[in-house]
Amino acid sequence: MQITQCLHVAVLVSDLEKAEHFYGNILGLSKVERILKYPGVWYQVGDFQIHLMVDSSIQPKLQNPEKWGRNPHLALSVADLDAAKSQLLEHGCALQMSASGRAALFTQDPDGNIIELGQA
Repeated sequence: MQITQCLHVAVLVSDLEKAEHFYGNILGLSKVERILKYPGVWYQVGDFQIHLMVDSSIQPKLQNPEKWGRNPHLALSVADLDAAKSQLLEHGCALQMSASGRAALFTQDPDGNIIELGQA
C-alpha cells in the first residue's frame, strides 16, 4: 500500500451554526457547496477538506487540559501567526501558545475540538 495524500478529516460538531461561524468567519475557510444527506458542511483548505458533521450527542472532553497540543487536534498552516492570534483574540477565542517553543498556537472550536495554527 502507498498512501499518496490526505483527502479530508471529519469533525463532529453539535451546533452547525456556531461551527460555521468559527470555521467560515473566524478561521476564514472556504465552504464547498455540496448536497449532503446529513446535517453538515465542508470546507476546502488547499487540496484538503474539513467535513463538519452534526452529532448533537457529543460531549467534548480534553484528555490533557493543561497542554492542548497533547489532545487529538487538527493542524493548519497560517502565513502570519501574530495576525491569526489577534483575530482569534478579537473574537473572544481561548488560545494556548505551543509549549514546544515553535511558532504555533492552539485554539478550540465551539465544541472544544482543538485546532493548531502553525506559521508556515
